[in-house]
Amino acid sequence: MRLAATAHTSRPWRIHEVAPEFRVEDVWQLSWRGEQADFRRLVAMIASGDPAKSSSRAVRALMGLRMKLGGLLGWDGADTGVGSRVATLRDRLPADLRDSATPAFHELSFNSLYLLEDEFAAEIANRTVHAVLHIGRVPREAEAFGAQMAVLVKPNGLLGNAYMAAIRPFRHRIVYPRLLREWERAWQRRSRNGQR
Repeated sequence: MRLAATAHTSRPWRIHEVAPEFRVEDVWQLSWRGEQADFRRLVAMIASGDPAKSSSRAVRALMGLRMKLGGLLGWDGADTGVGSRVATLRDRLPADLRDSATPAFHELSFNSLYLLEDEFAAEIANRTVHAVLHIGRVPREAEAFGAQMAVLVKPNGLLGNAYMAAIRPFRHRIVYPRLLREWERAWQRRSRNGQR
């Protein structure tokens, strides 16, 4: 379920001090429910995924189209990413965040920034945007916890703003809802198999 930006901005996440100039583009509630200790396993599961191999044909098609366009238009070259076009946010991290153990992304071009007991952040950049994926653990009923995903962006000028506007309907109607359902099913499978 999509949430208002205040669902992210009203919480005392550490990402606010790290990336204050990034705008909140999207906030989604994950249907995940777990115990406090399950959060790190949820983050590891997300980092190990690959939307290009999604069970949704629509998501796979959109990811394939984005990769082709990025290649043709030079959006994703080595000179457009973190450490080239933009400085990494890792350089801004306080020592306690910099020293946190983070999962590696297996397929996506995200670079993990930090992982805490209740918060995870990773960054990506290309010719269009510098973005942060943020996953936060939030309290639910009784002693259970849920999670929220926020996407924070710093568009690269007119191109970046136009790109974010153009992909908004696809993100909201196809990509995020289907990916979040896949994450939920993957978590349920792990739980049934005792892998939480």
